[in-house]
Amino acid sequence: MKVVLLSGVLTFFVLLSRAQMTDSVRCSGDPSQTYALYIPQRGLSQALPVVYCFDPHGSGILPVRKYKALADAYGFILVGSNNSRNGNDWATTETIWQNLTADTRNRVKMDPRRVYTVGFSGGAKVASYVAIQHLGISGVIAGGAGLPDGVSAGDFSFSFTAIAGQGDMNLTELVALSDALDKTRTRHRLILFDGKHEWAPVNTMALAFAGLQFDAMRAGVIPKDIQTISGYIAGSKKRLKAYLLTSQLIKAAQECNLSIADLDGLSRQSAWFRQQAAALANNPEYVSQRQGQQDLLATEQNTKAEYTPHFQQADDAYWSTTIHDLQTKSVGHTPTEQMYQRLLAYLSLAFYSISNQLITGNDNVRARPFVELYKLADPTNTEAWYFSAILNAREGKGHEAEADLLKADSYGFRDKVRLSQQAEFQALDKEKIEKGMRP
Repeated sequence: MKVVLLSGVLTFFVLLSRAQMTDSVRCSGDPSQTYALYIPQRGLSQALPVVYCFDPHGSGILPVRKYKALADAYGFILVGSNNSRNGNDWATTETIWQNLTADTRNRVKMDPRRVYTVGFSGGAKVASYVAIQHLGISGVIAGGAGLPDGVSAGDFSFSFTAIAGQGDMNLTELVALSDALDKTRTRHRLILFDGKHEWAPVNTMALAFAGLQFDAMRAGVIPKDIQTISGYIAGSKKRLKAYLLTSQLIKAAQECNLSIADLDGLSRQSAWFRQQAAALANNPEYVSQRQGQQDLLATEQNTKAEYTPHFQQADDAYWSTTIHDLQTKSVGHTPTEQMYQRLLAYLSLAFYSISNQLITGNDNVRARPFVELYKLADPTNTEAWYFSAILNAREGKGHEAEADLLKADSYGFRDKVRLSQQAEFQALDKEKIEKGMRP
């Protein structure tokens, strides 16, 4: 047994020395737990910062692959949990964290002063939860969601970076959280990008990773890097100039605030960005744009309130008209079009929650119309097609269930463990499905 274990460990490190990435490392304390791991070349010989990543669907390899280039650029080890996912309670999350950190501490050389968590959607709440519960987390990057439910902004021991797409249904939540953190001593940032409810683009996450570097410099954990700071300032000023030239004054103000948070205590240029922010605050056009933004957010909240009573039943005519209207109005990048994108994403999440609850309760008849609405509102969402496959399998429609699963795969579904464990799919032609699915 010891020989087998030793062989496995040696194979693991040989793999890392060649490819540096593996998508399924088993935790020695609990072999049912796995994680994706990427170690930059320099990390094979020295201790590096570590970033623990949490995906809402338990796809640890997704953020690890997506941000591999950033790991190389910043010298960060990336760890992506394959077990942390939406639906876990906090006790389960705690167990996952304990096994994950115990195993990675034994396997890789990490700098204990620089441990970070990053997550998207439900994974963002996990990233925040871990940092709140455990001292030693230096920074949190939360994409598409904020703090765990019931937790308010406070004086945290870690920095907090919120990221959201302009079309993200949780944008209003993160803007409100950022405003609340303004009243605390927590160092925080808000970074927005042109997109929807999704893992942030690499260039956006690069800004968040840069913030972690600046935090470490400010704390004296790593040397102050003048070249890195100067490069950041030049890039920020270039973006600010572009926003000003195109009269995108809200984005200009956000750029100033981000640079103030990053450069405070590191460069005198932070004062320059403060001056620019103050000038914008007194600019009538900015005041007008800001008021327009607040009006849109108020309209968004009121519209959500109008939807609430209609969730009690699957009113096909009402919802079909509403969804079609939102889809027609959400094509584009204007603030109003992005509001409609957020409302459409809000409906997607609502239909997911209702469908999931009814399917879990085996209320198949009531679940069916909500699943169909889920597919209508968010036709490329893998969960919508997965839910449809479950219902078809329960109704004995094997061919339809198989087609749904292949459709889910075409949109990015990769959780083959979940697929193999789903009781409803045991009677399906697994060979046909697996051949049709992407690796």
